[in-house]
Amino acid sequence: MEFKKILCPTDFSRNAQKALPHVKSLTKKYNSEIHVLYVIEDVAHHEPWYGEFGKEHTNKIIEHGRKLAQKRLEQIVSKYLEGCPTCIRHIAMGDPAQEILKFIDQEKADMVVMPTRGQKGIFPFGSVTEKIVKNSPVPVMTVPV
Repeated sequence: MEFKKILCPTDFSRNAQKALPHVKSLTKKYNSEIHVLYVIEDVAHHEPWYGEFGKEHTNKIIEHGRKLAQKRLEQIVSKYLEGCPTCIRHIAMGDPAQEILKFIDQEKADMVVMPTRGQKGIFPFGSVTEKIVKNSPVPVMTVPV
């Protein structure tokens, strides 16, 4: 089996960084494209716990998150994936598991490489990773953290 497109979802945590050497090794072995994906959680769809945020304020929060994500994706690629043939950065907005699964389908990824849990993970296996493993149409390599 060949892996031409490898998806590497990240939440910018130390746990997510632990998957990057595996991604780099696989991409060199198979001469694969790496697609690094960060999903911004859509704050506009949360309940207004302390009152309503105006649309303008919500848009500012989202835009700030997008700028930070672009910067962090650049850092990941330059620091951990240097020398890889093709690294493509993506930013999506919504529920992380849903957006990752949607990305797999839309971009025709051949494999997903991700940590067993992300930054919020307090259990040995995170909820996003569990949803991806259970619902992915392609192989998922999980890296223990």
